[in-house]
Amino acid sequence: MHPGQSELGQDLQMRGLAPAYEKEGCDHLRERAASMTDNHRALPVIGWREYVSLPDFGLRHIKAKIDSGARSSSLHAFDIEEFEQADGTGWVRFKVHPLHRQDHHVVELEAPLLDTRHVRSSSGHGDHRPVILTTLEMMGQRWPIELTLADRSEMGFRMLVGREAMRGRFLIDPGRSFCCRKRRRKHKPGQA
Repeated sequence: MHPGQSELGQDLQMRGLAPAYEKEGCDHLRERAASMTDNHRALPVIGWREYVSLPDFGLRHIKAKIDSGARSSSLHAFDIEEFEQADGTGWVRFKVHPLHRQDHHVVELEAPLLDTRHVRSSSGHGDHRPVILTTLEMMGQRWPIELTLADRSEMGFRMLVGREAMRGRFLIDPGRSFCCRKRRRKHKPGQA
């Protein structure tokens, strides 16, 4: 039995069922597993839904679903129109409703077109979506992400942040929400 190994670990090892890092001669795997755990502890924790910003467009406090099951990120957009600038570069013009459940507020935006990709939705339907490159801001961090533009009017969130945008930056706690939001202090009566 290795130092610190449990009785269960010893029993599993005797049956040949122990995880690779607990078997004899696997010290390097045990060290790697410990180092991975230490690295993940340093990452900030976010919930399954968070408020994010797209500073390149001046959009703040977008209610987004954090979805590690989705590879790409997507923003609800409508009246999407691809066009060419005078120099021949592809651009896309689109409108967004940046505020959750408020369709009366509309912002018209333009961005360079990075690509057009075939994307399969969670319902299994595929379509071609324009892809733009923009900056995402969350928990005081800013970094570039690829963002598909799609009609998400039937979805519960205006934006979906996929795993490619979060890789190596955060840990997701599916039991929490809005970890990025600053908590308001509750004042008791009589306190300033």
